[in-house]
Amino acid sequence: MFINEHFLKLSAGYLFPEIARRVSVFAQENPALAPRIIRCGIGDVTEPLPPAAIAALHAAVDELGTRERFRGYGPATGYDEVRRAIAEGDYRSRGVEIADDEIFLSDGSKPDASAFLEIVGAGNRIGVPDPVYPVYVDTNVMAGNTGAADDRGAYAGLVPLVGTPANGFVAEPPAEPLDLVYLCFPNNPTGAVISREALERWVAWANRHRAVILYDAAYEAFIRDGKAPRSIFEIPEARRCAVEFRSFSKNGGFTGLRAGCTVVPRSLEGRTRDGRTVPLHGLWNRRWSTCSNGVSYPVQRAVEALYSPQGKREVAALIEHYMGNAAILRRALEGAGFRTWGGIDAPYVWVACPEGVPSWDLFDRLLRETQVVVTPGAGFGRHGEGFFRVSAFNSRSNAEEAATRLATFVVGTPRTSRRSPLGSTSA
Repeated sequence: MFINEHFLKLSAGYLFPEIARRVSVFAQENPALAPRIIRCGIGDVTEPLPPAAIAALHAAVDELGTRERFRGYGPATGYDEVRRAIAEGDYRSRGVEIADDEIFLSDGSKPDASAFLEIVGAGNRIGVPDPVYPVYVDTNVMAGNTGAADDRGAYAGLVPLVGTPANGFVAEPPAEPLDLVYLCFPNNPTGAVISREALERWVAWANRHRAVILYDAAYEAFIRDGKAPRSIFEIPEARRCAVEFRSFSKNGGFTGLRAGCTVVPRSLEGRTRDGRTVPLHGLWNRRWSTCSNGVSYPVQRAVEALYSPQGKREVAALIEHYMGNAAILRRALEGAGFRTWGGIDAPYVWVACPEGVPSWDLFDRLLRETQVVVTPGAGFGRHGEGFFRVSAFNSRSNAEEAATRLATFVVGTPRTSRRSPLGSTSA
């Protein structure tokens, strides 16, 4: 058997397993400090599922326990009533026309972003954000869409769409034409949001160059800016150039249940080498029907429950909890002298390292001196170096304790007995 040798081009282990490895080593070498570790790295939720979702799960399991209401294989793309709840709740109720059958249920936006490459041909010019959610890069490497990594970890064949403090971490469309572009807003890792005007420029650019935008809106529920778009399809012309990924992992706490969806408009087309146009909706439908039997029935019922009046209230409470954590962490970091972004319309705070301090070095120091785990920016691409990400997904008590410790940290000599923004002292 021959292997897919493109996997061998991956420059290093996936970011989050490497973080877990370093934390595990530290805990083993420092057993007395291990109980103090607070994880503000990976964006995993901590709060229980919404009661509406729990009730729906129980009811669905009870149905499967009776012959009269038992269900076997369901539609690979999702039950009609669940697709309708999503299309109505996230789109049509906000004035965005998305049909029920343009919604495809899945086990999450991360696998969908990967699986979409199965219907994308070779030789496309691909743009990825930098800083970048690593999945966009690594899955293209695995699919054979890149060359080898250079000494800085950048891959030939991927065009960086650079985000910096100067542009608010929102890249402008490039001068050169591309075929496939990843955009992520609210952005992971920087927490940036895109303005309607900037998104209109991207949509106009994509239609001009016959490019497709893969728009990751996994964190749209956290947007508080009433003027910021929550979907790329708020720009009507996006139906001709965009796919949108959604997730229930963070707004509904479904990281353990696994559920998301992808929107593929019927008007979106790709091209063959001989110049024909092909609707991507049909290809994506065929991919799902061939490769998957869909999301489990109980989980789909839990998704549907999130759109009930009770479910909407409970989702709003979860979002308020995590955004409260983000505000606590952001204030503490700013009080300690760090420069921050995000944490306002997204559950991540993006933080500049002190000048000259590599992000992995700062990660190790924070772990050693405060026992707070963050995510080093180097794991998010070349332009992520010099920053680190702090996740707000935690209990309130952990967020407050992490903030107290972070507020007392300095790059030189750690401060002692400094009054924190929360009013407590920390040694």
